[in-house]
Amino acid sequence: MLKTADYEFWFVAGSQFLYGEEQLNNVAKDAQAIVDQLNASGRLPYKVVCKGVMTTAEGITQFMKDVNYHDEVGGVITWMHTFSPAKNWIRGTKLLQKPLLHLATQYLNEIPYATIDFDYMNLNQSAHGDREYGYLNARLGINNKIVYGWWGDEAVQREVADWQDVAVAYNESFHIKVCRFGDTMRDVAVTEGDKVEAQIQLGWTVDYWPIGELVDVVDAVSEQDIDAEYAKLADTYIMNPQDNPAEKFESSVRYQLREYLGIRQFLDDRGYTAFCTNFQDLRGLKQLPGLAAQLLMRDGYGFGAEGDWKHAALTRLLKIMAHNDRTVFMEDYTLDLRAGHEAILGAHMLEVDPSIASDKPKVEVHPLDIGGKDDPARLVFTGADGDGIDVTVADFREGIRLISYPVDCRKAEAETPHLPVAKQLWTPKVGLKTGATAWIKAGGGHHTVLSFRLTEQQIHDLGTMLGMELVEIC
Repeated sequence: MLKTADYEFWFVAGSQFLYGEEQLNNVAKDAQAIVDQLNASGRLPYKVVCKGVMTTAEGITQFMKDVNYHDEVGGVITWMHTFSPAKNWIRGTKLLQKPLLHLATQYLNEIPYATIDFDYMNLNQSAHGDREYGYLNARLGINNKIVYGWWGDEAVQREVADWQDVAVAYNESFHIKVCRFGDTMRDVAVTEGDKVEAQIQLGWTVDYWPIGELVDVVDAVSEQDIDAEYAKLADTYIMNPQDNPAEKFESSVRYQLREYLGIRQFLDDRGYTAFCTNFQDLRGLKQLPGLAAQLLMRDGYGFGAEGDWKHAALTRLLKIMAHNDRTVFMEDYTLDLRAGHEAILGAHMLEVDPSIASDKPKVEVHPLDIGGKDDPARLVFTGADGDGIDVTVADFREGIRLISYPVDCRKAEAETPHLPVAKQLWTPKVGLKTGATAWIKAGGGHHTVLSFRLTEQQIHDLGTMLGMELVEIC
């Protein structure tokens, strides 16, 4: 299973010397208390570390430099406890290269009418401290996040948690390396893209490797390692030979496990966390990776079919953001256009991540009428019911576009005995006609990433952080 680095987030409170040493000590005490309770809440996926009170331009600038050069720091959370003159933040904020969250909050969630005095007012001035600080960030034009509300409320803590996941994905985006086995599918437009621009803007490294290099590694996988994986597979999923002779079934499954182990070793040895294949370029392989690709996606690797490196990277990126929870490569496969049933049936030839299965996936072997190779094993299952979001990325000369809409997901209405693939039904929440029309008009392709875990706001925040053009259909 691929692991993500253990990030932390640095928290600072803004203030000034005007209020005296005693009040600054109170600011520091309250800031530490907030951080301690945020960490104790159990709602944040990453630890918050209190770094004290910022009062001078020199101190803030050095702090932001330190953030940049500590790889374990995913971003900065700021709080204007008192009125903090925003000019002090200009240089440091301009130097900051990591995500910034402005927590617009107050230590207490009430007005103490019976006891409130000027000492209290001097200390609890976030009501206008936030405005001063917000003006500066707006003028600098930075893509910071603002979370408003009392820090102790569950909803506010959830917003902070969601932003942390986005911030980590942003940082990790610059570590994503995609391995291309073969080129993109011939004559297809939407899977093309500018790999240099993707690396400049999104941090994605995209490399080509000849399929023969992979074949050497696949062929070298030991039978003992395949034996061990076969036992795990049989323990995890339903082995369903159907009409296949036992020898053919086992041979096909074992070859997919050979590909799984070989591809994983190839990627790990070279630092890749995502890959793509192409059924038009399989020389030396006996099967198109099906079960192999599904197991690798289950383990957290990104994947794109037909050489689609953009969605291999996007799958990996969104898996990071979702902690690899029910976030999968998908394809708009076919449609139900009947009134009252309007939906997209999502699937692919073979490659759908089993993490969205509503039933126990079955390992099956069937012919594949494309690619000209042996019958491949694959996991067959039905997707789940629930709210989701569907996302695609498209490359235009003027920029990289992120297109999304929220969807209602549900199980397929019936079995598909003659289409033995993993499948998921969904309908855009704005309606199939409206959603699909807007998607097509925006240039959205047929390859997508579907997530039951991520929210519209998180996709928006990620696209904003990365400077992508956003098309949000909702």
